[in-house]
Amino acid sequence: MQIKESPETFDVIIVGSGAGGGMATKILSEAGLNIAVIEAGPFYDPADPVSRTQLKWSYESPRRGAGSTRDFGDFDAAYGGWDIEGEPYTKKHGTKFDWFRSRMLGGRTNHWGRISLRFGPLDFKRKSIDGLGDNWPISYEDVKPYYDKVDKLIGVFGSKENLPNDPDGFFLPAPKPRLHELYYIKGARKANIPVYPSRLSILTKPINDSRGVCFYCAQCSRSCSVYADFSSGSCLIFPAQKSGGQIKLYTNSMVREVVTDDSGKATGVIFINKLDRKEYKLNAKVVVLAASACSTARILLNSKSKVHKDGLGNSSGLVGRYLHDSTGTDRVAFVPELMNRETYNEDGVGGMHVYSPWWGNHKKLNFPRGYHTEIWGGLGMPSYGFGFNITGLNKFIGGQVGGYGNSLRDDIKRFYGAVIGIAGRGESIPVESNYCEIDPDVVDEWGIPVLRFHYEWSQHEKLQAKHMHQTFEDIFDGMGAQVLGDRPNKENDYGLLTPGRIIHEVGTTRMGDDPKKSVTNKYQQLHDVDNVFIVDAGPFVSQADKNPTWTILALSWRTCDYIVSELKKQNI
Repeated sequence: MQIKESPETFDVIIVGSGAGGGMATKILSEAGLNIAVIEAGPFYDPADPVSRTQLKWSYESPRRGAGSTRDFGDFDAAYGGWDIEGEPYTKKHGTKFDWFRSRMLGGRTNHWGRISLRFGPLDFKRKSIDGLGDNWPISYEDVKPYYDKVDKLIGVFGSKENLPNDPDGFFLPAPKPRLHELYYIKGARKANIPVYPSRLSILTKPINDSRGVCFYCAQCSRSCSVYADFSSGSCLIFPAQKSGGQIKLYTNSMVREVVTDDSGKATGVIFINKLDRKEYKLNAKVVVLAASACSTARILLNSKSKVHKDGLGNSSGLVGRYLHDSTGTDRVAFVPELMNRETYNEDGVGGMHVYSPWWGNHKKLNFPRGYHTEIWGGLGMPSYGFGFNITGLNKFIGGQVGGYGNSLRDDIKRFYGAVIGIAGRGESIPVESNYCEIDPDVVDEWGIPVLRFHYEWSQHEKLQAKHMHQTFEDIFDGMGAQVLGDRPNKENDYGLLTPGRIIHEVGTTRMGDDPKKSVTNKYQQLHDVDNVFIVDAGPFVSQADKNPTWTILALSWRTCDYIVSELKKQNI
């Protein structure tokens, strides 16, 4: 195909506009650099009255809010999904792996849970503790200054607790627990499990003039029209544009490869414009990849040349290797004391007000690492498929429930708000045998070779899930709840969700000091090419029992400071 080449040369091309790409856009543009941001999806602004779905009623959706057009519901701010028409991915050896792709400006930050946890000191040195995986080439102290900056720039609510591996930050006031969370606190304390205010990147008080404050509609998954919650577009890219940054957005643009010269140095990227279906080439001094761990690996593996015969940055053969996702399983219970409760607006923030960070000691358990628990329940807005199969309650309350018409409506009102769910989200062990690679036979509709996945949960993750279910039952017992459904067992991996389902995939371009055992250095710079950097979760050496977004943001900022310093020294 004929490629149209732009006559302009940018200082930096950033591929992807989510957490890492958004932070890179802000920091590098504020340093005076001329930036091109390439995003595979359309432009999106949650304040736009045309695209905004916040504060719409479920019944305004064709299927009462169900996921007929979007995976998490018609009104969720998520363009993309597990399966995208024309953009397949494949699996080998019976692998079960589900890959979520976000196709919109701001990426997954428009619809994530906004759980904003720092990795702790132990999380960077896990091999020294349990002998599994590898230590990071950096420590918590290397990242702490950037965690502090992210807290102050974006805002996160929480409380100072002095927990050794769940470091405190700079917190806004945390919202009070709702009724179902008070029941969780009661049950957890009886089970000797600690409970603390959640740490979510939602503004409970003003921090600047460009963002509003949460008004407790509990619809953060729709992305906030007043910018009170963190999304990359509204909190990083838009402010950078308004402050005069030299930023050019290329939306609906699918990057095919990074282009290199005869010496192997990157000179730019080639992308397909989804609207006119033509190929374009942009030139730059530096390329920053932030497309997500798997998408970045795909771009690198497809960037073959005479110098980089196995793909860009892949001299170690490790691009795509050590892929891992958080573990996840959950349980639901019915609380008889909450039947026939008074209904009122208790929406709160779009997520949990309390949670339990990991409290265990791996030396006393039969699995390594740990997990945290998340809680849901209360009087949330009903949508299609709301609630649960109330006929399953017969054995708990006696008699027959359900039916049709008025009797069904009356029963739903009786049980509305009486169901609580608990989920575990934990750390898996990164192994080289879990990976993504290029499928030699399949391309997407843009002609780009697609990824093929190979992934298996180990016994470590399965035993962790087993422990999660014992924890759930202990907490439910403490609150006087009746668990719904049978407890998962060995035959179904103790309820472990399919890898990829937690959407925390990391590790495909791991960092390290040894180029033979890693893809990037400690500044997320490719060992093989000094003007290509990765600021998504690909360079993570391990996951931790926390959500990765706050660490993506902090490391992206750290990398960008390094890029600016190296450019000034004329080292790249």
